Amino acid sequence: MEKLLDKIKSPENIKNFDMEQLEILAGEIRDRIINVTSNKGGHVASSLGAVELAIALHYCLNSPKDKIVWDVGHQSYAHKLLTGRADRFDTLREMGGLSGFPNSTESEHDPFICGHSATSISAALGLASARDISGEDHNVVAVIGDASLSSGLAFEGLNNAGHSKTGLVVILNDNEYSISKPVGAMSRYLNTVITNPLYNKVRQEAEKVVKNIPKLGPAAYNAVRKFQEGVKNLLVPGILFEELGFRYFGPVDGHDLKQLIPMLQKIMLLKEPVLIHAVTKKGKGYQFSEENPTKFHGVKSFNISTGKTGTQKIEDWTFTEYFSDKMVKLGRKDKRIVAVTAAMPDGTGLADFAEKFPERFFDVGIMEPHAVTFSAGLARGGLRPVVAIYSTFLQRSYDQMIHDIALQNLPVIFCLDRAGLVGKDGPTHHGVFDVSYTRNLPNFVVMAPKDGEELNHMMDLAVDLNCPSVIRYPREKAGQIVGASSCAPLEVGKAELLRKGKDAAILAIGNMANAALMVGDILSKQGIEITVVNARFIKPLDGEMIELLAREHNKIFTLEESIASGGFGSSVLEFCERENVGDVRIRCLGLPDEFIEHGDRKELLRKYHLSPAEIAMTIEAELK
Repeated sequence: MEKLLDKIKSPENIKNFDMEQLEILAGEIRDRIINVTSNKGGHVASSLGAVELAIALHYCLNSPKDKIVWDVGHQSYAHKLLTGRADRFDTLREMGGLSGFPNSTESEHDPFICGHSATSISAALGLASARDISGEDHNVVAVIGDASLSSGLAFEGLNNAGHSKTGLVVILNDNEYSISKPVGAMSRYLNTVITNPLYNKVRQEAEKVVKNIPKLGPAAYNAVRKFQEGVKNLLVPGILFEELGFRYFGPVDGHDLKQLIPMLQKIMLLKEPVLIHAVTKKGKGYQFSEENPTKFHGVKSFNISTGKTGTQKIEDWTFTEYFSDKMVKLGRKDKRIVAVTAAMPDGTGLADFAEKFPERFFDVGIMEPHAVTFSAGLARGGLRPVVAIYSTFLQRSYDQMIHDIALQNLPVIFCLDRAGLVGKDGPTHHGVFDVSYTRNLPNFVVMAPKDGEELNHMMDLAVDLNCPSVIRYPREKAGQIVGASSCAPLEVGKAELLRKGKDAAILAIGNMANAALMVGDILSKQGIEITVVNARFIKPLDGEMIELLAREHNKIFTLEESIASGGFGSSVLEFCERENVGDVRIRCLGLPDEFIEHGDRKELLRKYHLSPAEIAMTIEAELK
């Protein structure tokens, strides 16, 4: 029997469905999400929790004329399935397949690319304002999660939107709480009344009449408004949004289509800022994600029947797991160590530290700029804050890094996880800019370990420094692939010689040092012997090592898993020009000056000529 989902080629196809069919469709969408993500990985729990919201929105709106802006994009899988992408959904997060996030180059139903949190309200307000200026007539909706709402950018958007009085609907997808029966029943009754078009028309006309009463009008209006707000505050928890200029509706059961659809149909007639508070269950419809939504927020793959994602032996540890283990050891050894994260205790590996040292752990929510300035205060107070943030998310805090950390030379340790290509999450999540935006900060020491053992030594060094530092590392396994690791204590700005050759030299940073060693093995079979150096430090550079390589070789290749423009290779070129280093040609191997698409990391490295085989071919061609 053909499924309802198989019949959907555009959102228009669901508009003739009855309520029973829509509920069946919700189940089919959940099954499809679970089946595909169990093989491809992805953001499971959030998308499962937003299925009915997506169905209700597309049932009531006319996308792509009407605009739906999803915040972050973790919730958008059902939206993709309803907008003509169901037949390609099994290509999710593959190179050349569907993106894991909304992507305007992928579909006209995605008006805005979003991979970082809290952008939806500001972007939607911009779209709504452009609509008004252009004299167009369509709806604009922003869907934002409760965690994203803690971000300063979200509040800036709310403040501006409420003040503007522009017709805009914000849906707050609250998946932290369930609706208790008393609140749910009262809320349902209130929303049945206050979404009635007649009620809103009478309310608006009454306000006009009261305002126009000579002398008494404004005072009477304010008195009525304050009384109305006071009463409403007793009944619904939305007075904050009302004060910001929004009409507040909710809480509403975000899984009840019989409640959602009539409410949305009425609210879309209002031409003012509106906020709908929808309560949902993260991971709904799949037992294991309901029981552990954090684990299933983002997973690689899993067994549907058991929910298991596999266990790792220590030799398979990632850099994140090495970092997690080291943080606990540092916490036991040094009471000055405190940990700060922006709503990512599990993803960054700080969960164990938080459990063992709760008084020294701070999860500040999705507020990266605040996390940095807060850490500056901790450092000024004599502590050693370790700020664990994904490379791509720290971009939001650049001003704070300059103004609050570098300028005051405070010993804050930034541990940048997911540095380099992160693979299937794509351009919004690749950590490929941090080398360029950290190496130019005065007072900073910037490091990149080649393996987990070196990460441990870099963290020891960072704790002893009296200046800010950055340690960048990828999401990959941290065990050394080839070669032996040096366990000697690190010295600031000193590189490590891994292999000696006569024909050329590779100066590599981070885990690309292992790739360079593989390149050495490949080229050795072709009769080409190269020197391989693990640079360790992006800033300061090992000038003595660079000058030695320049004396012994007429060609040096720099190697980095980051944007080459302004990156590690650029710093080596600048050093050679500044210090008038001898007659040597330097070739910078890195990522191009463009946004890198999503796909398997190994495939991406091959495409951009950064796999060992591709690097070896480049060097061989250059030497010939």
